Parts: sequence; structure tokens; C-alpha cells
Amino acid sequence: MRVLVAGSTGVIGRRLVPLLDAVGHEVTGLARTRRPAAAGRTVTADALDRDALARAVAEAAPDAVVNLLTAIPAAPDPRRLARDFAATNRLRTEGTRNLYDAAANAGVTRVLAEGLAYAYQPGDGLADEDSPLWTDRTPKQFAPVLAALIELERLTGEAGGLVLRFGHLYGPGSAFAPDGAFTGQVRAGKLPVVGGGNSTLSFTHADDAATALVAALDKDLTGVANVVDDTPVTMGEFLPAFARTLDAPAPKRVPAALARLAVGGWGVAYMNGLRGAGNTRARLRLDWRPRYASWTDGFAAGRGPGGGDPARAA
Repeated sequence: MRVLVAGSTGVIGRRLVPLLDAVGHEVTGLARTRRPAAAGRTVTADALDRDALARAVAEAAPDAVVNLLTAIPAAPDPRRLARDFAATNRLRTEGTRNLYDAAANAGVTRVLAEGLAYAYQPGDGLADEDSPLWTDRTPKQFAPVLAALIELERLTGEAGGLVLRFGHLYGPGSAFAPDGAFTGQVRAGKLPVVGGGNSTLSFTHADDAATALVAALDKDLTGVANVVDDTPVTMGEFLPAFARTLDAPAPKRVPAALARLAVGGWGVAYMNGLRGAGNTRARLRLDWRPRYASWTDGFAAGRGPGGGDPARAA
């Protein structure tokens, strides 16, 4: 199958492209600027430039498109999340519309996209795909991010595609890598447990995200599917454990009211309001299993602090 990966230089794209090549697909990466590809070839276009994108997709002539379009800063500020995600929000809406129109004109028969498995309305237990998204009392800074995700899912549904909702993404190049922003804050003792640390985190290793995308290419599942590991953990449990793996200071504990002054409403919600997700649909309908069933296994497998590529830790 000829597969176009839009966002081939991102955290997931860098794991996906060589995997697709290894299992026999003909891969073309789409990037805004030309970079050496790990496998396959590359076409360049800005997804917000409709005409240039149409030419690039026509040149690739794919059977399937994987939409991983993002422009997330290395260290987004929770107080200014709407600002820091503005470019990504445009890619998930305008860029996605341009991509799918170009794909339809090129005769694409399968569309896959990257979504989020931690945008569910807070509630008890793990969320399945029928659980509502966080549209009630949405934190102000998160509201435009969620609106863009909803539009992405709508556009993907109209294209007859599937959105894979990934959990907290870790692995090389992520915020949890040795040189990642989250890891740096924990190492420096600057990331406290806010309130009760009640958020439930469902993690996804970038390699597991890639294998799920490969599995979904030849399946007939449409709509949405959570792609997360089997071992949710609360923020209050995860932060101290992660700090120990880094030989970092134990995180302090800060009341939510005090933390709100520093990180805003979204920062507090991130620490206390997130709901974990279940992966039953992906297991049953995609015949997919996470290689790293637990975040503890995935972080340890990196053989370096933060579970990333030890070569990047130098």
C-alpha cells in the first residue's frame, strides 16, 4: 500500500515511517521543510497552503493518508495553552480540511488521524469511546484545543476515516524523553503534585502509537478508538515514581488554589481533572496490543532517564 504520512518528522511519525517501510508499505513522508527521511521519500508542503499541499499529495499518489499534523512547542505554557496551540489548532482544522480534500482528489481509500485520549469529561472509571468529551465547564485555555480536536474528528468521520486517540505520549522526542520539557522540570524539582494529584494518566509509547496505526491501515473500523496502555496511574502516584527514576528531588505538594496563581485553571485541571481511558475497542477491532502494557515497562525500556533514547540523553 502507498501510504502518505503527514507530519512524518514528529514524535510518532519518526517511529511510524520506518515501521511502515519494514512491513512492506511504500511510504512517503509529508513535511513542511525537507529533512532526511528514515525510510521512503519525502514531499514538502505547508498544510495551510492548499494549492501546494494538493500538488504534494498528487505527487505522492497514496492509497492511504495518516494525519499527524501538529506544531506543538517543546514546552507549552499551561497559562497560555490557547496561544501555544494556535498553530496546531489550525493544522487540525484548516490543514486537515486541505489534506482530506487533496486525498479525495488523489483517490485515497483510507484515512487515519491522531487524536487525544485525555480530552474526556471528568468522571469515574476509565472512559471508553462513547464517553463524552470535556465540553461541560471546559477549562478556558483548553477550550480552543478541544474545539479543534472535535473538528478534526468530524472531518475524519466525513472522510470515512478513523481517529486514534492516543494517551500521554512518551518515548524519543517527547516531553518525557531525557531532554524533554516535562523531564527537565521534574529533574529541577519544579513540578509539584498539585492538590491531590487526582488526574488519571493513560500513557502511550510512540512505538505503540505506530503499531496501532499500522494495524488500522487494513481494518474497516471508522470513528474513534483509544490507543493507550493497560495500566492507568494517578498523577499523584506517577510524579514521585518518575522523579525516583531520574534521581530527582521528591515533588513538593502544593494546594490547588495556590497553584492556580502560577499555572492557571488548565494547569490545575491537568493535575487533577483528567480521566484515563480504556483500550478495549482497539484490542477487539484492530487486533492491537500495546508492546508496553505498563508505563513502567515503557520508561524502563529506554535504558536512560525518562525512558527515551539514551543516545539523546548526552
